Amino acid sequence: MQTDWSDERLMLAYRAGDANAFTILYRRHRGPLYRYLARQCGSAAEADELHQDVWLKVVHARRQYEPLARFLTWLFRIARHRLIDHYRQHARHLLAHYEAAADEDAEGSEDWIERLPAASEEMPHVLHERHDTARRISLALAELPPLQREVFLLAEEGQLTLEEIAAATGCGRETTKSRMRYALVRLRKSLQDLL
Repeated sequence: MQTDWSDERLMLAYRAGDANAFTILYRRHRGPLYRYLARQCGSAAEADELHQDVWLKVVHARRQYEPLARFLTWLFRIARHRLIDHYRQHARHLLAHYEAAADEDAEGSEDWIERLPAASEEMPHVLHERHDTARRISLALAELPPLQREVFLLAEEGQLTLEEIAAATGCGRETTKSRMRYALVRLRKSLQDLL
């Protein structure tokens, strides 16, 4: 059964023309990829656009795909390059956006998080606590320097190893390890009352 196949095998099947293999890959990785993009760019609308662009790049690159690394390393490398292109294209717009967001109330700038669906059987106080925790984590992530946030999100959302992150970002393993260590120290400090 295809759902048991590795990502790499699915991508090879897709390269050979099996559209169902792509559907399985998409379902498997759409959530983590979207969260990585959303937390990197801070906007649901931009994350939607970037998410779609990354999957289109996967579709267009299928004929050249070779399993030289894990599929997730390849996928998140595409996502990272798309983010870099996005930042370059929209540098002025993003600067204005972040300056305006700094002036807004923190809750107002994250309204899109509140629209995410929750299970209907959850009690309101549990939802409030979960929302508050998610907001605190999002704020702590946003406060990380961009390179530390990137490494952390690639590990958490992409489930990449330090070696895979180093390959995806084009920096050395020790640099990646240091960025991860600093990110974890900062996050622990920001969220120490939740631990």
